[in-house]
Amino acid sequence: MSEFKIEDTPETCDLLVVGGGATGLGVALQAALEGRSVLLVEAYDFASGTSSRSTKLLHGGVRYLAQGRLRLVREALRERATVLALAPHLAQPLSFVVPAAGWLNWAFTGLGLKLYQWLAGRLSLGDTVAVSRQALTRGFPGLAGLVGRAVAGMRYWDGQFEDARLALALAQTAQRAGARVHNHTRVTALSPTPNGWQVRLLDARRGTSRTVQARCVVNAAGVWVDELLRMALPPETGWPPLKALVTASQGVHLVVTRACLPLREAVLIPRTADGRVLFAVPWLGATLIGTTDTPRSDAPREPQPMAEELDFLFRETRNAFGLALQAGDVRSVWVGLRPLVGAAGHRDAVQSTSQMSREHLIRREAPGLVTVTGGKWTTYRSMAEEVLHTLQAHGDVPPAPNGPVDTRQHRLVGAPEEGGSALHPLSDAPGLHLWGSQAEQVLAMPGAHRELGMGLTEGMVRFAARHEWVWTVEDMLARRWRALFLDARQAANMAPAVAALLQEETRLEPRLEEFLALCQRYSLGD
Repeated sequence: MSEFKIEDTPETCDLLVVGGGATGLGVALQAALEGRSVLLVEAYDFASGTSSRSTKLLHGGVRYLAQGRLRLVREALRERATVLALAPHLAQPLSFVVPAAGWLNWAFTGLGLKLYQWLAGRLSLGDTVAVSRQALTRGFPGLAGLVGRAVAGMRYWDGQFEDARLALALAQTAQRAGARVHNHTRVTALSPTPNGWQVRLLDARRGTSRTVQARCVVNAAGVWVDELLRMALPPETGWPPLKALVTASQGVHLVVTRACLPLREAVLIPRTADGRVLFAVPWLGATLIGTTDTPRSDAPREPQPMAEELDFLFRETRNAFGLALQAGDVRSVWVGLRPLVGAAGHRDAVQSTSQMSREHLIRREAPGLVTVTGGKWTTYRSMAEEVLHTLQAHGDVPPAPNGPVDTRQHRLVGAPEEGGSALHPLSDAPGLHLWGSQAEQVLAMPGAHRELGMGLTEGMVRFAARHEWVWTVEDMLARRWRALFLDARQAANMAPAVAALLQEETRLEPRLEEFLALCQRYSLGD
């Protein structure tokens, strides 16, 4: 663990990235590959905010077609293909079925999905085809509600990925490229200097602090970007009062067993009774149901589902699939906050978050200080590229020492060799395949065949503690292994054994009691 101590960090760097989600990690990787000295800090764990709580879809955004956002869709479809190539063990094509309740609706849906495929061009993942009522019956046995109202359906293709481990792969790849990456490290002070920015950092593991001088700072803190801006540019130093950039939108997801909702491919209900979208997606051996789109005026680290959101998901699951879910059927319920940017970049409490743009915002706040927010997981790489272009265009950084770098050609840590063996489907239960080409290293760990539950082994925990920045039980069972997100009760049962291993490996307190309390919040009860 010595290589991760904040006190070993150099006193100066070209670029300090604040935020260890998809966007910040993408920026760190881009900058490091360009030959710049890079430091990335994340206040909690990598992807612990929005980036581990997505619907697990790499997509161009079918619903954005109806809003006329063709540029957003085209860019996302291009980047979808890029991510699939960069980490094929963590991102794969997935077929979706869209049932239609009437022939006019079926025709309209088909035209939209054909346009979606056309926009992808040669990067299309598969043909969009009609699905007869008889084929729906065969493909979804036991789901009478889905078939009962449908005259036919359409099948199209998008991507699925494992978001938390993809973020980890970005962190590992950035580190190999020369970046210093630290989770559980908070910015406690940020102020301009004649040569850039002075930043005070606090390592939560050991309580140690470090002051660094950064030529530039990239604010990639997701829904929390406004907090960092208030720290950097307070009114008492002469800066005008800041208006909030981001509106937080809350998305709730339910996870049930595959036996409860047996799906072999994803289902999209494009318009529920109140006009929203409903997904049901096979994911790591379970079925994921979501999501909601509810504005919030705050941004808690662990948001809770609202009663009306749960009512919506239960009601629409019954309407769409004929499945009357009970609270005890839900193995885990979790909530993510999306950072959405209004038309003017300011919070607008009246504007519906479902109508707000998913496009990103990159804004230079002051010399050497850039904020990047909004956007989506699928486009993390192109956003990072644009951030570096922005910094260079304003003279905040000199031309890249290594020259232009095309990150579309730089596969992530764990990606198998091109033309390697067949990949394990992400819809199946989690397993060693999630480590990709690192699987042999995991198998070399002590206890590699001693299972702790849900397929997790002692060797996997030891590897994560030694090579994947794991400190707490939550780091391990929420993001390195998705136990908390798949079954909160089983995660609680596994936690004591995981805590003992982490304490042995790190000599640090693994925060077991905090994790057990978190498991309660991810459960609906019986």
